[in-house]
Amino acid sequence: MTGPGLTRAIGVISGTSMDGIDVALIASDGEAQVETGPAATFPYPPDVAARLRAVVADASEAERPQAALERAVTDAHVAAVDAFFARFAIARDSVALVGLHGQTILHRPGRVGWEGRRPAAPGARDAHPPKAGLTRQLCDGARAAGALGIDVVCDFRSADVAAAGEGAPLAPVYHAAMAAGRERPLMILNWGGVGNVTWLGRAGEIVAFDTGPANALIDDILLSRRGVAFDAGGALAASGRADAAILAALMRDRYFDRPPPKSLDRNHFAAAAAAVEALGDADAAATLAAFTVEATVAALARVPEAPKRWLVGGGGRLNAFLMSRLADRLGVPVEPVEAIGFDGDAIEAQCFAYLALRARRGLPLSFPTTTGVPAPTTGGVFWPAPR
Repeated sequence: MTGPGLTRAIGVISGTSMDGIDVALIASDGEAQVETGPAATFPYPPDVAARLRAVVADASEAERPQAALERAVTDAHVAAVDAFFARFAIARDSVALVGLHGQTILHRPGRVGWEGRRPAAPGARDAHPPKAGLTRQLCDGARAAGALGIDVVCDFRSADVAAAGEGAPLAPVYHAAMAAGRERPLMILNWGGVGNVTWLGRAGEIVAFDTGPANALIDDILLSRRGVAFDAGGALAASGRADAAILAALMRDRYFDRPPPKSLDRNHFAAAAAAVEALGDADAAATLAAFTVEATVAALARVPEAPKRWLVGGGGRLNAFLMSRLADRLGVPVEPVEAIGFDGDAIEAQCFAYLALRARRGLPLSFPTTTGVPAPTTGGVFWPAPR
């Protein structure tokens, strides 16, 4: 792989589910041309994953400096990239750049509670602009670049948040590149720990936002009650019955009343776990699965036109129960992104390789209709490898 004008880059991310470190290789110009290469997921060292879960569960702790944990997270990501090179026999000097997202431990966008208003037009003044929020991804870019011997781009979200954007989602510009030439309107859904959608319009419009819970709530319940990481295929949820009263109460969360752009911290819906505490395992899983589906369906009220097709990435696409329930509710095709030739486990890692290339070219990573930032905004911090 590597056509004329394309640069090889590796992307690395561990999502909010913290179930592993995803690594993927692409070749791209950072615009319309994308060639995908191999991808793989590598486990976190168990002690690092446990420390991360403890910090993520305590927002006050997540706000404090985490130097030792950041070093451990960075080293785990470097080890994953080294293992990736070895597994696929990739020459290190054939890769120009690594986009290293790091591990999100806190995401608190400043736009929350901003009365649901659209951002002002670029250049316009707003009497009551939103305040900048706080987003924290653990990643030591200098340490990673030194260990890998490859230039690194990290800290992708801070520039957007500093400009009063949501800081998420950042995948929409990559989704648009993936879907070049496809019939629109089209929706690309990522069901990771949190769900997010990218709506692609007929005239090239992009609207994106977080939909609500995806796998995180169900995963947490299964881990705490049964000691397993996830509900394989949705089998447990399929065997239970969703509690209609609890589901209705969960869907009254004010987040669903907000128009996009909007994004979520992984723990925003933590009360859902308490709501299903009295339910048996199967009914709790069924209720949280129904919540994931209904939160996703609610996205239709926030896009200009109903999409003709949904393409799904992330671990949720492997949950047959969630996929069938969503298709039933939408009445249009709901397919894994493999239907258009992409690896649904690799998209987010590919995305950060792509965004790293865009960042080096000074191209925007986020837009008013994706994060609510006032104008198209680039981002990322560049750390050159020692020469």
